[in-house]
Amino acid sequence: MSIKTRPLTLTLNNKQYGPLDVPEGLMMIDFLHEYVHMTGSRLGCGQGICHACVAIVDNPSGTSEEVRTCITGAHFFNGKKVRTVEGIAKVDEQGGVVELSAIQQAFLDHYSFQCGYCTPGFVNAATIFVEQLKRQPIAREDLEGAISKALENHICRCTGYVRYYEAVRDVVLKTPGLLKETVK
Repeated sequence: MSIKTRPLTLTLNNKQYGPLDVPEGLMMIDFLHEYVHMTGSRLGCGQGICHACVAIVDNPSGTSEEVRTCITGAHFFNGKKVRTVEGIAKVDEQGGVVELSAIQQAFLDHYSFQCGYCTPGFVNAATIFVEQLKRQPIAREDLEGAISKALENHICRCTGYVRYYEAVRDVVLKTPGLLKETVK
């Protein structure tokens, strides 16, 4: 008896992969870890609840969304453009990190983690949030609620929430164009 495979092709962190023969039932988290050696996304609960495993899918419309890789099969990503936490920072041609993203740097500056296990999921969620604000700024008075909504599905078992929220707030407040100008 053999394991049934199908070809999988995707763009991952701006690099083309495939076609690769991948078992039909393989979860994306296992593909990331075992086939392309990207271990930044973490297997937390294995049930899609904690969101430590999320990857970003960039849609053709220009929007992005989080997809939980522990409960989503690798073949769901066939033909898609995907980013993991490894693809958020700017890298050189050899793959070495040249500059962290504003979110990653803010998380470091605010010590926005304790054990760090959930951090990749929070980085991806915050990245999508900032990208959404670039397309559609919000009023300053709506910022706290918007941050809560953007991060609400992510679970931190060490209770690092306050610092995650502070880091995201800091990035938004320091990045021109993310908040609507108020007219006085």
